[in-house]
Amino acid sequence: MNMESEQSITLGDVEVTRVVEWQGPFAPARGLVPEAGGEVWKDNEDWLAPDHWEPGSDTAVLALQTWVLRSGGRTVLVDTGVGNGRERPDSPHFHHWQGDFLGALARAGVRPEDVDVVVNTHIHSDHVGWNTRDTDGEWVPTFPNARYLLPAADDFHFGPDNAYANGVRRDDRLLYEDSVAPVHRAGQSVLWDGSYRIDEHLTLESAPGHTPGSSVLRLASGTDRAVFVGDLLHSPVQILDPSCNSGFCLDAEQAVASRRRILERAATERELVVPAHFAGAGLVEVRREGSGFALVPSAIG
Repeated sequence: MNMESEQSITLGDVEVTRVVEWQGPFAPARGLVPEAGGEVWKDNEDWLAPDHWEPGSDTAVLALQTWVLRSGGRTVLVDTGVGNGRERPDSPHFHHWQGDFLGALARAGVRPEDVDVVVNTHIHSDHVGWNTRDTDGEWVPTFPNARYLLPAADDFHFGPDNAYANGVRRDDRLLYEDSVAPVHRAGQSVLWDGSYRIDEHLTLESAPGHTPGSSVLRLASGTDRAVFVGDLLHSPVQILDPSCNSGFCLDAEQAVASRRRILERAATERELVVPAHFAGAGLVEVRREGSGFALVPSAIG
């Protein structure tokens, strides 16, 4: 692994660049990870703060970000953030969001037409938003030349055939209609299940629980390994105790099983763990410790 800058690393033959849409205090720590008691935050304050926790307000610090992978001559985006101008009445943070994501992407050297593959690790509003953009009052794919890889289980769960996740949240219908359906209509979507190989370095793998189709993206190039875990993890406290789910996991038991499985392999194979929402450096390395895991000190970020 060659660290090129704060925002970019090279893993084998794959260049990885981080594009941040937003970063800062997001939600009450115990609301984000309800099963993690206050003591775990306080006992680990020396490294949780300030990148992952704001002790004074007891607020979890998160990032909304996209990872740009340049692999085999192609440009791959992992998750596409919130998107601008969305109706998200159930998500006050994201309702009518306005940001400079496309500007940040351009500063990373990526124009929309340069993107070959878009990976949505799962279908939640902060992972599919920039799939599309508003053009003359119509939502159209932001990346006109890309294949959009969508987990089939999530596409069914959040789509019209399942009444937009059974109609529990207004946002689920809205995000599907403005950020997923237009990609289908444009003929740019690929639904997959189980596993999906993008190229010789990159493979998608199902890791359900957070949502029915939640997935991880594995990177293996030369001796370097990484796993982009989406919302399998929202906070490092879930690494210390993998039985702790976020408040957004739909199937608690399945989410715990997926988290343990992915972390176990990461510890065994020394994969860098790259969650969707970690602030700081955005990635960590883990090792086994007791019934859970610990962060390798040199990799804390």
